[in-house]
Amino acid sequence: MRLISQKGVEALSVSAVAREMGVDRTTVYYHFRTREAMIAAVKSWSSQQLAAALHSIAPRAERIDHIGHFVLENPELIKLWIEDFLSPGDIRDSYPHWDELVKSMRASLAAQRGGEADAEVFCVMLLTAAIIGLRVFSNRVNSRASTERVIDRFRKELQRVLRVRGL
Repeated sequence: MRLISQKGVEALSVSAVAREMGVDRTTVYYHFRTREAMIAAVKSWSSQQLAAALHSIAPRAERIDHIGHFVLENPELIKLWIEDFLSPGDIRDSYPHWDELVKSMRASLAAQRGGEADAEVFCVMLLTAAIIGLRVFSNRVNSRASTERVIDRFRKELQRVLRVRGL
């Protein structure tokens, strides 16, 4: 994960991981048969990090901040996520917590007044804002802003949107 975060997915190889960890390549091969298996493990780990924030008992603001930090501090991992989200296939293959997220959002949306909302679409919108929106804002809209300032602005706006939706 650290190697991808620092040097990009192109730098990932069994040899590079072995050098980084100070172990023999056969040790890496024992755990990961291929480079693709390593990438899949990193994607799974990052999925767990984001899902932990969504399912945490911590206050919403802390959960939003956790996601913001993860996204802004791991740009190369986020590139992998973006590639997965834009690729054809079932989202559950790259984000195994999808059904839980939609179910939870469906329950929250059903409890509000004002008509039927589409929980799947709403979840896509939230994930897109969290994963792509933060990066676009930080890199292209306000590149001089500190990470904390970007996260603060996104948290406030996301909380406002959720309040308006009754969530």
